Amino acid sequence: MFGLTIDKLLILAVVAVFLLGPERLPHYAAQFARLIRSLRKMADGAKDRMREEMGPDFDEVDWKKLDPRQYDPRRIIREALVDEPEPVKVRPPAESAYARRQRLLKAAQPAPFDSEAT
Repeated sequence: MFGLTIDKLLILAVVAVFLLGPERLPHYAAQFARLIRSLRKMADGAKDRMREEMGPDFDEVDWKKLDPRQYDPRRIIREALVDEPEPVKVRPPAESAYARRQRLLKAAQPAPFDSEAT
């Protein structure tokens, strides 16, 4: 969760004790607990509302299958246009722009020198 480990949380707690002081810390801890409780209640309410609106289909849906990060638009279009999917051909890695420029600079002749140019 956000890259927080137990030792980082302990350091944050110690800093909070020093910054807030022991007299104000219980008040802020209670407020934080109320915030977390209300966020959890909102998330549960949203899930319950989705379950009510979708009906019994909600539990049957494979949510990982619907993750938009797994879709590749090029693959989807290729599969829609081609009757039989072709095996994907692996191209060799392309030469980087830096490597191409270095290769062209080594092979190039020096620029002509114009002694009359200003």
